[in-house]
Amino acid sequence: MTDAATWFAARTAGAPPTLRSSAEEYLARTTTDGDVASRLAEAATLALEEALGRDRSRSTALALLTADSLVTLSLLAQAEAAPADLERFAADIVGTAAA
Repeated sequence: MTDAATWFAARTAGAPPTLRSSAEEYLARTTTDGDVASRLAEAATLALEEALGRDRSRSTALALLTADSLVTLSLLAQAEAAPADLERFAADIVGTAAA
């Protein structure tokens, strides 16, 4: 299990199973070899891209909720690892989403 998967499992133990499973699927698709926060942010971007490319359906709602939860988790991971860099990290997430 990767550091990101271990970190994710420890912090989402009580999450709704459908949301947790969806987030795990996006996390497993990441290609970043970076830290936990970067992997979670990449997973959030994947979820958001898929949500924006879908029709207005229930699966779109789950993808949006998953993206939101992954952004939140990525910010938590960054705050735990390097709180001084949190503002820059958050701005990078916003910049990626806006692109």
